[in-house]
Order: sequence, then structure tokens, then C-alpha cells
Amino acid sequence: MAVTDPIADYLTRIRNGNMARQRIVEIPYSNLKKNMTEILYDQGYIHRYKVEKDKGPQGKITIALKYNGKNEPVIKKLGRISRPGLRKYAGAGDIPRILNNLGICIVSTNKGLMTGKQAKAQNVGGEVLCYVY
Repeated sequence: MAVTDPIADYLTRIRNGNMARQRIVEIPYSNLKKNMTEILYDQGYIHRYKVEKDKGPQGKITIALKYNGKNEPVIKKLGRISRPGLRKYAGAGDIPRILNNLGICIVSTNKGLMTGKQAKAQNVGGEVLCYVY
């Protein structure tokens, strides 16, 4: 089945894994999804990840979800901002703050994928893909 919005599919797989209290989630590989996974790992939202390019027709990313001591997911909410039908772009000064800077937004810039804080620090804008907190 063809996926028309791979970023929404990526976020939905993580959201469903969190709701089902799964430890491992498998996602089809792409460079964009790998970069988003690296950001989530660097910001402490996932435990670890592994990229396997030789599994299946396009490879897969295996993500180990992170839970706190009470078995509650570290990722409370994640959602798509820009979507294929309605793209959302923001300049360096207009990048949204998520939960008063306790969460992150992932921005696609001409310098690559980065968090909103990193984009503001480098004074670049771009397409605001999603938010996580």
C-alpha cells in the first residue's frame, strides 16, 4: 500500500507504539525518517534506534521507545504541523515554541533537519514538520 504522507505514518507508528506500551517500533527506512529519529534520540525522547538498510525492499528503522519509572511514555504528544495539502513555513523569528520550550518542533531547513531552537540559533527558517513533547 502506498503511503501518501510518510511523516504522518512515522509519527502514527510511534504514537500507536506508545499507546500500546510497546518497547520496539519498526518503521520503513528513508533518509528523512532517519534524520527525525536522530533528533528524537539526541533530545532524549527515544531510548535507542538501529538502522537496517538491507531488511526488506527499502530497509527499516527499529526504534526502542522510552518510558519513565511508572511505565508512562516519555513522549506525551506528537503531531504533524505541515502536511502535503497545507505546507507551513516559518521564518527564523516565527518558529513556534512548543509547551514554553519544554517540547521541540522539527524544522526542515536548507541546512538540514533540526529542532526549532537550533534553527533560531542559526537564524534560518523552513518548513515546520511536527512537534513533540
